[in-house]
Amino acid sequence: MAAVAATQNALNPAQQSIGTLKIENTDKRDTLIASEKKYQRQWADSKIFEQDAPSLEDVPLHSIAPAELRKKYPKYMVTMAYPYVNGTPHAGHSFTASKLEFSVGWARMKGKRALYPQGYHCTGMPIKACADKLVREIEMFGQEFERCPIDEVASEDSKPPTQQANGAPPAPVQETTKEDITKFTTKKSKANAKVNVNLKYQFQIMLAIGIPVEEIHRFSDPQYWLEYFPPLWKRDLTDLGCRVDWRRSMVTTDANPYYDAFVRWQMNRLKEMGKIRFGKRYTVYSPKDGQACMDHDRQTGEGVVVQEYTAMKLRVKEWPEAAKKKIEGKIPEGGNVYFVPATLRPETMYGQNSCFVGPGITYGIYEVKKGEEYYFISDRAARNMAFQSIFPTWGAFPKVAELQGSDVIGTIVNAPLSIHKDGIRILPMESVKETKGTGVVSCVPSDSPDDYATIMDLAKKADYYHIKREWAELEILPIIETPSYGNLTAKFLVESMKINSPKDAKQLAEAKDLAYKEGFYKGKMIYGEFKGKSVEDAKPLVRQQLIDAGEAFAYAEPDGRVISRSGDECVAGHLDQWFMNYGTPEKSGDETWQPTVLEHVRNENGEGLNTFSTEVKNAFEQVLFWLAQWACARSYGLGTKLPWDQSQLVESLSDSTIYMSYYTIAHLLHTDIFGKNRGIADVSPDQLTDDFWDYLFCRTSTPPKDCTIPEHSMQMMKREFEYWYPLDLRCTGKDLIQNHMTFFLYVHIALFPPEYWPKAVRINGHLMLNGEKMSKSTGNFLTLADATRKFGADATRIALADAGDGIEDANFEETVANANILRMYELRSWCESVIIDARPLNDGETYTSVKENERHKVADSIQRTGPKTFWDKVFLNELHGLVRETETQYELTSYKAAMKSGLYDFISARDFYRTVTSSSGQGMHQDLVRTYVELQALMLTVVAPHWAEHIWLEVLGKPDTVQNALFPSVPDQDGSLTAAREYVRQVSAAINGAEGAQLKRMAKGKSMTYDPKKDKKLSVFCATKHPAWQDSVIEVVRNNFADMRLDVSAVSKQISKQESKRAMPFVQQLKKSLEGGVPAEEVFGRKLAFDEVEVLGEMVSGLKATVVKCKVVEVVVVEEGEGVRASGKMGKVVASSEEGKVGKERTEMPASAEGAVPGQPTFYFENV
Repeated sequence: MAAVAATQNALNPAQQSIGTLKIENTDKRDTLIASEKKYQRQWADSKIFEQDAPSLEDVPLHSIAPAELRKKYPKYMVTMAYPYVNGTPHAGHSFTASKLEFSVGWARMKGKRALYPQGYHCTGMPIKACADKLVREIEMFGQEFERCPIDEVASEDSKPPTQQANGAPPAPVQETTKEDITKFTTKKSKANAKVNVNLKYQFQIMLAIGIPVEEIHRFSDPQYWLEYFPPLWKRDLTDLGCRVDWRRSMVTTDANPYYDAFVRWQMNRLKEMGKIRFGKRYTVYSPKDGQACMDHDRQTGEGVVVQEYTAMKLRVKEWPEAAKKKIEGKIPEGGNVYFVPATLRPETMYGQNSCFVGPGITYGIYEVKKGEEYYFISDRAARNMAFQSIFPTWGAFPKVAELQGSDVIGTIVNAPLSIHKDGIRILPMESVKETKGTGVVSCVPSDSPDDYATIMDLAKKADYYHIKREWAELEILPIIETPSYGNLTAKFLVESMKINSPKDAKQLAEAKDLAYKEGFYKGKMIYGEFKGKSVEDAKPLVRQQLIDAGEAFAYAEPDGRVISRSGDECVAGHLDQWFMNYGTPEKSGDETWQPTVLEHVRNENGEGLNTFSTEVKNAFEQVLFWLAQWACARSYGLGTKLPWDQSQLVESLSDSTIYMSYYTIAHLLHTDIFGKNRGIADVSPDQLTDDFWDYLFCRTSTPPKDCTIPEHSMQMMKREFEYWYPLDLRCTGKDLIQNHMTFFLYVHIALFPPEYWPKAVRINGHLMLNGEKMSKSTGNFLTLADATRKFGADATRIALADAGDGIEDANFEETVANANILRMYELRSWCESVIIDARPLNDGETYTSVKENERHKVADSIQRTGPKTFWDKVFLNELHGLVRETETQYELTSYKAAMKSGLYDFISARDFYRTVTSSSGQGMHQDLVRTYVELQALMLTVVAPHWAEHIWLEVLGKPDTVQNALFPSVPDQDGSLTAAREYVRQVSAAINGAEGAQLKRMAKGKSMTYDPKKDKKLSVFCATKHPAWQDSVIEVVRNNFADMRLDVSAVSKQISKQESKRAMPFVQQLKKSLEGGVPAEEVFGRKLAFDEVEVLGEMVSGLKATVVKCKVVEVVVVEEGEGVRASGKMGKVVASSEEGKVGKERTEMPASAEGAVPGQPTFYFENV
């Protein structure tokens, strides 16, 4: 058991959580979690999330059209990609789940019947591959792996990383974005463990996800995975508070015969429609598994596709001495050896003037036709060719000789189409990669910036590269004329971009992109048989000419490294296979399929697909143009058997395209996820014929004649589909656009009438944890179960909402989740105190007297009744604005912004109201307090439903669950109150800022006009009219403003130099307002939306209470627009904290008083 013990030690939670937050003092969290569990049980017991279509009794089938039924009884159906059940949900899964969870909560608040169903995906290789690994490991090590020695799992950290022969790193490949239990490693420092463990065996991976060692052997049966993990997903999503209708769940594959019949129907119909075809095509292929390796069958390389090349045959005319020695006796007399460069630009082959190899790469010479034909290529390319019928025996690639690239420098080869008929030389190129193409590269310096830069460098440094200069100085032939770069594109770009060396990789990559696009889309052939044709037209013609002449052949390879679930490095295989005929008609795709999907995505008429962002729409369009045929069957794994070929299984991304429609009737067919028990429709799987599915999904208008399903059952199912479809929203991560989400659109559009095509997709980015990529090996990893145990459901949900909303990667901050615990606990306690323990003031009582004479846990429980004051009106008006803003953000699915307005700004508005009414001695109004608490609960119902439920039922005493509450309708904001509130904020901030600045000056020992630490008086100066000099400036601005633009230059010329210093800042203020969209009449009228004097009067008591050591506050109106200098002009006190001061004239005015203009008061501190 040594290996098991070492693995368990390495997986100690204390070690694995090293990158995540530790929480102490959990009383508040535990209180919230207890409440959450209580409401989750109540919701489950009441079946609140089980949603049904209107019954046939209420609305007989087709008594009104389905569209009218949906309009009369609004509905909302949302789904996410069903999870693959080889593990439990982590924070990344939860992030996507939160998006549809919030959207379904919002739909409920809009009065819709909202459906969130959840199934489980089991199709494909991963489960079967893991189970088979366990079978082998049990045979090797015993049922509990007790015979596995510790050396077998010891980490090999000390070994240097594998390098290629030329020292170059492997070509970059797209990273897989999923975390699953087939990929996991862990390391512990030597200070913490005697052995660093490498999780190389499947039993270790099972330990890593918490499976007890004595239970692991049961997972050697693939079916056990299907029984074990779905309940855990249900548990974890329920613990998060998800509003799932669990009746509609199912597993895929033939483990559920009902779903199996559904998949068989769709495959049959797609084949009949010509959408599924049979033939030879290239696909990513696993030699070890003996089948195509599609995206979900891969450990690494998801999204990598096959790249097709034209492989040129450059026959060797003369070998250099180094090569002759190595191949002596290995190539029979009369045998031809060909260097085989793979090119994407066959139309440029007229301009070949050399051929490159990597001097440090190990190549082989491989026998293609015994005694006659041999290819000089990389080992990787040979392995690919072995599965493309290029070699005589499938899978075999006999190597007869091995050489370094440096051995063949100077070889003379014959280059088909090249003008250099005497042959061209093999030359060195340091940047050649054996992981790309064949490791042999044709050199066309007229049109390839890389080739031009390299050939120039070789000619310049011939001695350094051990070549003869003339080898690199053959004529460069113009082949293609382009409008931007002339007929020597590469030369033009290298020189204009100042590329000095082949090592200028970034600039060369940019130049290559420019050259290819310009040449392909705008270039015209000026040499060769197809002279005068566009490059776009000539390319396939030249390619076919070369192939027909036996001077080239088709070659393909994965455009990146792909490792299958079985650990095999995949190749491109040329196979007879069944495939979905996706792709543009130009790529041999179905004539109408891709164009129809593209039109739906572009949504130019507003009736297509809502993608919520231009980035997402563009991403779909890009996939629709590059995606081609897709293999839809395999021979290994779990799944539904292909109806017409029982030896094949439907591929995992092909049985999961329209399953959302199955959700609509799943609960009527079966009562368990495996379909063992019939549902209320009382139908057997055998009765689900293809004709029945056609009728159910509106492909035919009448029931099939031979159907044995009872009419009422058929009508029930048809009602459910016609009501819930089309799908209102599909949520998933951005990595699935390139496959699943695009297939989802293709197959919906193929099989359903337009009325039932998907309406919207919401794509989210990947989720980082604490600002870093989630990784089990570093401990920066969080499962959903961990999150809800650590933070509770609502705090986790708020942190998920706060993580981000766009397609860019988001960030789950544990500190945010932790802060939410305290925030929501304190807010809950405050709501309880001000509602349950409310102490209304009686007639004759004041807030201050009761506060001083009675003991209350929270002073805010002391509340006024009666007429509303100015601050009451301002607070209520602000709440109405925040409610409207929150509604807007929920509608846009912008949950982070919804939390800002509906939680953080809501609390800030409350805090301001508490402060201003407390400091003024008024206290809060009871009606406003209750309004705030009710609105706060409703603002949070979507994201934090447990918290909202507690407030709704236990605090406010509502009779029904908040899950049935509607979002509040509030009046429009009063513009004058909104402006007044903003004015109060600005004035308060300016006064507090001035106090802070004065304290800093004092700390630095600078001179001051008053001591901020001593008793002081605050005078606020306001003006009732604008300075006269501004009137003339207004007129100048008015005359130079047109078409939403202000000509500042013209304005400045019309203002005298004497006035310019004070006038131009004013002009800039006007410009900002005018060009910012403020109506011109408001800007030029300069009228305030509120009574400034009245508002300042309301602020007096609050300023006195909040400004430190402030004994007196006065508001003074400066009576003349020009202000009052120290010349004896007066102001009048209009508000004061001292009795008897209002109405008094002020004759001694500080200089700051002159700066007051309407809406922009000034102030002055002095010690008293």
